[in-house]
Formats: sequence, C-alpha cells, structure tokens
Amino acid sequence: MGSKLKKLTAEQRRQAQQVTLSSPRMRYGILTRLLFMTMDLVYGRKKTFSKFKVLELIARVPYQSWENVAYVAITHMYAQRDFARRVFDRVKEAREAQDNEMWHLLILEELTHARGIKENVLLYRILPQVIAFTYYQICWLIYVFKPSWSYLLNAHFEDHAEHEYMEFVAENPQFESEPFRSLFEEDYASSASVADIFRQIGHDERMHKEESLEAIATARFQ
Repeated sequence: MGSKLKKLTAEQRRQAQQVTLSSPRMRYGILTRLLFMTMDLVYGRKKTFSKFKVLELIARVPYQSWENVAYVAITHMYAQRDFARRVFDRVKEAREAQDNEMWHLLILEELTHARGIKENVLLYRILPQVIAFTYYQICWLIYVFKPSWSYLLNAHFEDHAEHEYMEFVAENPQFESEPFRSLFEEDYASSASVADIFRQIGHDERMHKEESLEAIATARFQ
C-alpha cells in the first residue's frame, strides 16, 4: 500500500485545510465516541495545546498494537512467505505512522513549553498513560479478532484529529503571524508559522485516515 505522508508547501497546506473544513466528519462508532466523550469530560471541549498532546499520545497506540500482533503472527506463520511479506510490509507502515505521531507529540510539547503552560501532573502525565494503556488493549484485541474493525476505529480517530487541528487554526487567526521554530524541523517539516505546522499535522492525520480505510479491504491474517 505504501505511505501517503508527504511534506506540503504552504499553499498546499492552506488548500488541505479548506478541504477538511468543507468536508463532514465521519460517523463515529460507539468506542470512538466514548473515547472522545471521556476526553471532553476530563479536559473540556475547548481545543488546547495540552489536549492535543494527550490526543497525540493516544494516536500512536493503534500502530503499536498492530506491530505487536503482526510480529506474533509472523512468528507462527513465517513458513508462509507471501503472508510474512505482506504482514511485514504492514509493520513498516505502522512504524512510519508511529514516528509521524511522535513528531506531532514532540512539536506540541515544544509549543506548550514555549508558552509557559502549566499542566496538572495527574491530568496530563499520568491519566493519559492510563487511557493509552487501556486503548492499546482494546486495539490489540480487536486487531486479533477482526483487523478491519481496528482499521475503521483508527480511521474514526484520525478523522477526528484531522478536523480538530484544521478547526483549531481557523479559530486562532493569530497563529498565522506567529513564527514557528523547532528542534525537529529537519526530521519532520519546516514551517513559516504555527498555523502552517498545524495544517501539516492535520493533513498527516487525513493521510493516516485514508491509509486505514484502504487497509480495511485487505485486513486479514491468512
């Protein structure tokens, strides 16, 4: 299938934002709605840098669970070379997605720190780990028994993230004139403004969503 991730120009990022803002959100399933309701209850409905950090911490979880299940599958089925090749390709895609979500998390940590935002240790350090651990177990179990459901669950999550980021930029026009500097620009992407980097992140989330939707068609372990 191959990764859809790519670094966009400033104009492409603005176009990507308009596409997202003009597109309806997906109809989320029960598990996804429960997760979002929990986050809104704990962190509030307002979009904040700190809340996005929690979102990114959780965003890596499905890819980690898929990689784990895939390695277990290869361990037991390595004699079936075509199967092993296909599963290992999925492992590589999951790793790339994990890395991409990690850059998002690190950039958000930079932006939060630069603003001097104070965060409650329980709410923003400990609880997110608990949520991520629980979500990992759910993703792992679903992927073992019904991979297509796990891909759809992730597509719903990424669709939510895509819209949240693009709406965040639209709701904060001051980001357009705020310069962006990061230790991770060489590894991730450079941007002239904070608005632009959020547009890039939002586009990444859309690509993750599309990859998950495409994976549903070939989601099987056989």
